[in-house]
Amino acid sequence: MTQIAGMSIASFTSRAEPDHNCPLCPRLHDFIAEWRLKEPSWFNGPVPTFLPQGGPSAVRFLIVGLAPGVRGANRTGRTFTGDYAGDLLYSTLIDFGFAKGVFRARPDDGLELRETAITNAVRCVPPQNKPTGGEISTCRQFLSSTVENFPRLEAILTLGAIAHQSTVRALGERVAAHPFKHGRKTTIGKLSLFSSYHCSRYNTNTRVLTEDMFRSVFASIRSHLKRDRE
Repeated sequence: MTQIAGMSIASFTSRAEPDHNCPLCPRLHDFIAEWRLKEPSWFNGPVPTFLPQGGPSAVRFLIVGLAPGVRGANRTGRTFTGDYAGDLLYSTLIDFGFAKGVFRARPDDGLELRETAITNAVRCVPPQNKPTGGEISTCRQFLSSTVENFPRLEAILTLGAIAHQSTVRALGERVAAHPFKHGRKTTIGKLSLFSSYHCSRYNTNTRVLTEDMFRSVFASIRSHLKRDRE
């Protein structure tokens, strides 16, 4: 069993990750079952948090998306891997030193995160990329445990309003006190919470989010973490 600074990977998984056949959300469970019949070679399960080599104790920065895409993370089993959103996210992470290697949109590409973890507010793929309020609430227990299991966590980036709202609630705060706005930074306890529009193809095609806007958020996060370390 791998042991990292007092916390084993198995211990992290048992508390922060749903079982591969998680039945807590019947609609999502049934949707995944349909895709297992259509594409038995795909991952087709709750997508686990993508961790750096150092494991949970190395994480200073957490990114929270909404949910896996059908042909993206639901297919590959790695967050933001296999669809357009990952192209923009991982290239930005590499540019700002939060990841190293080459992103080739497959889980065996060798890309590594650096002091960074990536997860989703909802771990299972929802029909039409739209989880219900109940599904978001049910899955929040795993998001809460994920955050709690990162002892060195300093900053969180939420991608989109739903991920932002669920993260605020997972941290025990009211959404009204920490509303979503692109580029906003707020403080909850010892954590700095940054927010951005989601890096989806729809948002970039419609210019709701430009590459410069996205990079600006990461520049702020990198500056913040650098100041904290100094």
